[in-house]
Amino acid sequence: MSYEEVLKAVLPLLDGRDLASCMVVCKQWRDIAGDDYFWKCACAKRWPSVCKQPNPPTTTYYKLYQTFYRRQDCRTLLPPRLSFDVLEFYIDIWAEDKLIFSEVVPGPILQAGIKSPPTGICDLLRFHLEGPEYKMTLPVEPRFTVPLSQTVSVSVLVGRKDFNKVACIINKSVFDYIDRTAYRALAFDYLDFSPDYPFVSGVRAWISLLFMDNGNDGLIDVFGIEMDFCDVADSKDAVLWLLDMLDWK
Repeated sequence: MSYEEVLKAVLPLLDGRDLASCMVVCKQWRDIAGDDYFWKCACAKRWPSVCKQPNPPTTTYYKLYQTFYRRQDCRTLLPPRLSFDVLEFYIDIWAEDKLIFSEVVPGPILQAGIKSPPTGICDLLRFHLEGPEYKMTLPVEPRFTVPLSQTVSVSVLVGRKDFNKVACIINKSVFDYIDRTAYRALAFDYLDFSPDYPFVSGVRAWISLLFMDNGNDGLIDVFGIEMDFCDVADSKDAVLWLLDMLDWK
């Protein structure tokens, strides 16, 4: 078999990504791999039903694969309709029935975060805090300790000073997971969205207690609080759009 015949025998076995890679090897490979028969074979692996008609539903099978396989480009969000300047976060934490933390945190403070993590935190937690994921963090002054033998829960409300309205982010959720490798205790709750967004659901708000190793396995020494919506929101604007969609009362 000639070199071209070998290539034509192999190309129908490839998936679309590998076929596309073949098209950028050289002009000869591009001309051969661009044959729509090979792209029909690739489409048949992903969407067999579209190949049951004599002609593709689009102009070519290559166009069909190119349109629906590739990842959607990241779209730039429009400027959000609210800002951290008009937000206040009400954070309350209990150990059993005892209130151990209660603060009204202005939005800009939570947005600014922990600028200088304390010395002595583990490398994995430091790496997490310095990572690219968008998160809101709050230094705890003074620190408080949490007994692991007790049930620790948290509630977070957010208020809008421009409209005098409030929404719930976390409603008495329990810190039921302790990550001893990254020194975080985690809790979450599902957001309640406005009826204006009936098809948005299943979005979680995460909150973490950031702690240090104090040598006592029965207590955690909390130096900070972290909140994020990393399931869906990975930028400041995305977080503000998400908060704007809440069921404000």
